[in-house]
Amino acid sequence: MPEVVIPIGPQHPALKEPVNFRVIADGEKIIRLELDLSYSHRGVEKAAESRNFIRVLPLLERVCGICSHSHSTAFSKGIEEIMQLEIPPRALYIRTIIAELERMHSHMLWLGVAAHEIGFNTLFMWTWRDREVVQDTLEEMTGNRVHYGMNEIGGVRCDLTPVQVNKALSRLPNLEERVRKYVDMVNDQETMLIRFKGIGKMSREEALKFGAVGPTARASGVDIDTRRDDPYLAYQEVPWNVVTDTAGDVYGRTRVRIGELFESIKIVRYCLENLPGGQIRVNNPPKNAPEGEILSRYEAPRGELVHFIRTNGTDKVERVDIRTPTLANWTSVAMCLVNQNLADIPVIVAAIDPCLSCTSRITIVNHKNGKPGRSG
Repeated sequence: MPEVVIPIGPQHPALKEPVNFRVIADGEKIIRLELDLSYSHRGVEKAAESRNFIRVLPLLERVCGICSHSHSTAFSKGIEEIMQLEIPPRALYIRTIIAELERMHSHMLWLGVAAHEIGFNTLFMWTWRDREVVQDTLEEMTGNRVHYGMNEIGGVRCDLTPVQVNKALSRLPNLEERVRKYVDMVNDQETMLIRFKGIGKMSREEALKFGAVGPTARASGVDIDTRRDDPYLAYQEVPWNVVTDTAGDVYGRTRVRIGELFESIKIVRYCLENLPGGQIRVNNPPKNAPEGEILSRYEAPRGELVHFIRTNGTDKVERVDIRTPTLANWTSVAMCLVNQNLADIPVIVAAIDPCLSCTSRITIVNHKNGKPGRSG
C-alpha cells in the first residue's frame, strides 16, 4: 500500500490553535510526523527588550494564559538574582501558593481536555467544574482568574489576608476528595483504559534521548523536577514528593498529573498554614540591573521552563530567550506517534498538554550570506 500524506491544519475544527501536522501513514499506521509550528508568532521576546522591568512582567504573563505566573516568576527571579536581591520569605511563600494553584488549574484543564478527546465528556465537565474552585481562589487572592499580575521585581503585589487564607484552606478537603474520584475513574473506567493504556509509549531511554520534560518525562520513569533539583521559592522548606510512573504511555502521563494534583494540594496547605509574617516585597528595589547573564529555571505545569536573560546596566533586558516545555516535548510527540493508529493522534498530542502560541518561533535569514539571524 502506498504512503498517504494526511494534512491536519493549520486551520482545523479539532485544533484550538493553528499548527500544521503532515502525517505520513501506511493504511491506518503512522510512519512519521512532520510539524510546522510557526503560525502564532507574536514577537514577545523582541517586545520585551523595549520595556522596563515593571512593564515587561505583564507582557511575559501573556506568553501563555495557563502558565502566566510561571513566566513572570521565571523572569522575576532571574532579574532578582542578577540584582542580588533577598526576597522576603512571605513573598516566596505567596509565590509558591499561586504557582501550585496554577498547576492545579492547568492539570484539571488538561484532564478535562484529554477526556473530551476520547468522548468521555462526563469527566470533562467534572474536572472543569472543580477547576472553578481553584480559579475562584486565585481570583480572590490576586484579583484575576488567568493573568494574575502577582509578581513584582522584589516580591509580590498583593498580601494574603487571614480571611483569604482560611477560605482557601476550607476548599482544599473537598478538592482532595474530588481528585480521589479522578483516580478511581482512571483506574476503573473502561473508555480511559482502552484509549490511554499502551498508547504513545516512550521508554526512559527515549525520554532522555529526546529531551522530554515535566509529566511527559516523569511518566517514563525520569525522576526530574526543577522544584527539587534546582530549588527556588519555598520548595526547600515544604514537604512534598516528585511523582513518577513507569508506564511511559498516555495512561502514565495521566496518572502523573493526577498524582501532582495531590502534591499541589499538600504544598498549598502547608504554605497557607505556615505563611511567614513580614513584608511582601523589597523596599525600593533598584530600577537598573547590572550587566549579567542568567539561566532562570522554573517547573511550569507542563515541565521545565527556562528564561535566558541578559542585562546591560539599564532598566531593560538586552535579551530574553524563552524555552518553553512544549517546545522541549514536541520531538518526543513525533517519536511516540510512529507505528500508532491515526485515531490515536489526538490523545498522544494532547498528552504533552501542548501550548502552540508559546512555542512558535521565527528565524530571520540574511539572503546575502544565507545565514540565519536571531529567532524570537
